Amino acid sequence: MSGIEVTRQTEIHNLYNNHHRWLRAWIRSRFDCSETAADLAQDTFIRILQKETIPQPQSPRPYLSSIARNLLIDLFRRRSIERAYLDTLALQPEAVHISPEARHNIIETLVQIDSLLDDMGERPREVFLLAQIDGLSFVAISRRLGISVNTVRKHFIRAMSQCLLLVGDD
Repeated sequence: MSGIEVTRQTEIHNLYNNHHRWLRAWIRSRFDCSETAADLAQDTFIRILQKETIPQPQSPRPYLSSIARNLLIDLFRRRSIERAYLDTLALQPEAVHISPEARHNIIETLVQIDSLLDDMGERPREVFLLAQIDGLSFVAISRRLGISVNTVRKHFIRAMSQCLLLVGDD
């Protein structure tokens, strides 16, 4: 093991030992579930481990709480998507039986789509949804949004490119 790796491990070890308990309590104060707080605290340190270099913040606690806050947002977003999916499923006229694995895969896909849509600019997202969900033509979208058909086409291409990049990553 190189000296850099040893130093990195020592820094992570010290950061964990000095702040893990505090971080878990901080998360617990915002989310009333000790198991989830413990998981999110661990996930916070995993995020740090995945980084190339360990940042040396002047104040580690704001740094850690920032990472944990983002993980909490991701958790709330995922649970919201899951709840919407289950509510929609419950509205189906026939009882739909989906295996736990298939349900997990569907929810993961919905989370990825939500993230993808969130990462798009407002206009490309709007054009994409009008075309894909509402089935509008570029001309109809152009009229509705008051922009040229060429601009609609550019936004749609930008949105589809992001979708293809996501598919290509899998």
